[in-house]
Amino acid sequence: MSGHIRAERELCCDDVAVSASGDALTYARALAQLESYRPAHLTAAVAASGGSLSGRIARLLGQPRPPAHTGPGPGVFAAAILLVAAAYGLFGQSGAHPAFQVASIKQNNSNWSDPTEHPMGVGYQPGGRLTATNASLMLLVQFAYAAHDDPRSGHSLPLMASQVAGGPAWIKTERYDIEAKPEGDTDPKHTWLMLETLLADRFKLRLHRETRELPGYDLTAVKSGPKLPAAQEAGCISFAPGTPPRHVPGKVDCGYVSGPFLGAWAGELHMKGRKVHMADLIRELASVLDRQVLDKTGFTGEFDLDLSFTPDAALMGFPSFGGPGGAGVPADPNLPNIFTALEEQLGLKLVPAKGPVEVLVIDHAERPAAN
Repeated sequence: MSGHIRAERELCCDDVAVSASGDALTYARALAQLESYRPAHLTAAVAASGGSLSGRIARLLGQPRPPAHTGPGPGVFAAAILLVAAAYGLFGQSGAHPAFQVASIKQNNSNWSDPTEHPMGVGYQPGGRLTATNASLMLLVQFAYAAHDDPRSGHSLPLMASQVAGGPAWIKTERYDIEAKPEGDTDPKHTWLMLETLLADRFKLRLHRETRELPGYDLTAVKSGPKLPAAQEAGCISFAPGTPPRHVPGKVDCGYVSGPFLGAWAGELHMKGRKVHMADLIRELASVLDRQVLDKTGFTGEFDLDLSFTPDAALMGFPSFGGPGGAGVPADPNLPNIFTALEEQLGLKLVPAKGPVEVLVIDHAERPAAN
């Protein structure tokens, strides 16, 4: 999360609403002075409840709470120094946070209920331009705060929908088209940071992070062991971020899992990949199922993948492929669902589990003003 969003949220809740562009040093001095004037009996009482200045600073820095003092002393002023350092570290990031030079946001009023007819997406273009088509604010947040580590397009798959909570109902239903350009050429990482800035400026987005216990899956091997197809020798080729893969004679696009996409007939879905690792499959499964998936297979090698299955309600991350909230692709009763396909075709099993997951909680959002 960008520093100015986190700073604004935490300082607002612990003390007063402070603009990320405010004078951090003045604020620190004022708090230190107020703390020094607080009567000793009130200081002890507030400190016991976690309300002391040093306690607030410790929380901002992610450090253990300092011991309570019964009156003003060196701890108060040491805490003030820490606050100055923290404030410059957090507030100072806001000025350096990159922003697009120009950005157009228009509401998309098409009949988007069937994503197969009206696809939605957010994409980085060579040079740093960002485009979004038929995208909800929810989807924009999922892309903006992704891990930025997917070799296909310069960032990971978007955050799982289950990793974004809160906010008004319209963030999932209203759709937008966005065209945004930086001042000069830039890389994918900075483009996604620019999207964070755009969401904060135009949608007035404010959010914070929490860790929650959520349902997920452990991916394990069946008792007889995995039966993953050995990776075949191939002349691999990679494409620059934002460049769509294309066929090159004698070369294969390797190292990631693609899909799910429709097969030869209705009701058939495929996930494919050449020379992939278990982490690549895990990433795609988590996206499709909208659940955290942990690797418990113990398999560390490369393999080729061609997984065929039929959609059902378990595909929570893909409404257009059977998940809730979309038109869906009809299931084929003659094909296995994704759970059975993993067992029969790859010797892998998804076991229900629970675990800690970092979640973005939307505290505030507004519809953007028309351009």
